[in-house]
Amino acid sequence: MKKAIALLLLLILIISCKSDKKENTVSITETVKDTVKSVVPGPVPDVVMTKEYVYQLGKQMYFWGWPLVNMHNRVLVMRKVPMAGLNGGAVPVAPVNNLCMTSDYITPAERYVACPNQDVVYGFGIMMLNESPVVVQVPDFGDRFWVVQLGNQRTDGIAKLGAMYGSKKGFYLIVGPGWNGKVPDGITEVFHSDTNLAFVIPRAFLNNTAEDRKAIQPVINQLMAYPLSEYDGKVKTKEWAKIPSFPDPNKSEGGKEVAFVIPEKFFQEFPSILKEVPPLRGEEALYAQFNSVLDAAKKDSTLMPILTKAAIDAERELIEPLRQFKNVGVPVGNYWNTTKNGANFGTDYLSRTSAARANIFVNQPQETIYYNQDLDNKGVELNGKSNYTITFTKDLIPKVKGFWSLTVYDHNHFFFINDAKIYSLGTKNKDLKYNTDGSLTLYFQNAKPSADKVSNWLPVPKDKFGLLLRSYWPEESMIKGYTPPSLVKG
Repeated sequence: MKKAIALLLLLILIISCKSDKKENTVSITETVKDTVKSVVPGPVPDVVMTKEYVYQLGKQMYFWGWPLVNMHNRVLVMRKVPMAGLNGGAVPVAPVNNLCMTSDYITPAERYVACPNQDVVYGFGIMMLNESPVVVQVPDFGDRFWVVQLGNQRTDGIAKLGAMYGSKKGFYLIVGPGWNGKVPDGITEVFHSDTNLAFVIPRAFLNNTAEDRKAIQPVINQLMAYPLSEYDGKVKTKEWAKIPSFPDPNKSEGGKEVAFVIPEKFFQEFPSILKEVPPLRGEEALYAQFNSVLDAAKKDSTLMPILTKAAIDAERELIEPLRQFKNVGVPVGNYWNTTKNGANFGTDYLSRTSAARANIFVNQPQETIYYNQDLDNKGVELNGKSNYTITFTKDLIPKVKGFWSLTVYDHNHFFFINDAKIYSLGTKNKDLKYNTDGSLTLYFQNAKPSADKVSNWLPVPKDKFGLLLRSYWPEESMIKGYTPPSLVKG
């Protein structure tokens, strides 16, 4: 009996010790966590900042914030739009939380978005989700390639909606941070944006034929976006071929993209940007550093001119060089570069700002892979004073489930307007001539070539130019690794 009691007491003691140990462990862990939190303070208020420090951090702030300010100021354009229509007869615009579509290829005069393509009908809309959730109405595209790009203020993708995802006809709801309203009956899927500012860009492939232009109209006329308050579960339609044109108050200077980021105004706008775009996980310290400089500039009037100079210099030294394709993306060989993380930038600020300057609104890689370059096979800048060829062997012709195209751009990354009205070649061109071995040779020159080469000719300007190869809905082999062939002079 005594042995049994002793064993029982020993068991109780062991259990008690384990219990105490567990409690002590939790207590120690919590203490460590509290200690870690307590030793990571932010910037000290009213600390002395040298002018050089403010200048250098100001340049970093400008580079980091360039895409966010760009998006912010595009909203201001849409605020002035009376209805869906074409700005300057070229650019689809619509009031905030609505969408406007083109009914044909975008015109060569477009200067709102660098690196446009003439393979799809486009749409564009800016959403302010704190004002209202937005319904995107998607029609049945049948076998036609399509994708509806949805992105946030950082230009990251927030949804998967398109042919490559097996998406179906339906009503899709876009909501902002913290939205907890009731989802109406009939909504196919809900997408959440982590910023109140978001954008929608539909793309639908269009063959370069009169028959396909006619066939696509009733389809795109059912492609709409509108505030949730207008949703009634019924399909709405709009004849996009009949929308009005507006005079465009925003002018392009020297053929460049309309400036949505003005260095001299940047630091008047930037504080509100930090408030409207919440930090990503891990960005809290970065925001604290930025705000410490902005707070100092409020108290010391001598600092704002320094920040303005930093913005002007950063535009010239850091942003402007990104207008050259050779300075953008990841090299893949033959002087071609690609964007590996399009619309999935996260904290990759270099790639985000590079893409925003060179080719804003890129799709996610599973939707589109872009290859860009402005050098020939010897690393010399492409120039229309010379002629060039590129030959895709049969196995190098882009393997896609959607379409591919190769587009020529001037040094500002816009179409070279030419009398032949040829801006890209690819899947849409049914008269391309292939070589007897199945390879494809394309010709790049300013003057019209001989008749046997015209179908494979891309006109180029008489000075610098660049190329962009698009592969929509690329096959896995292209996602894992692909190097386009070189451009050969002569």
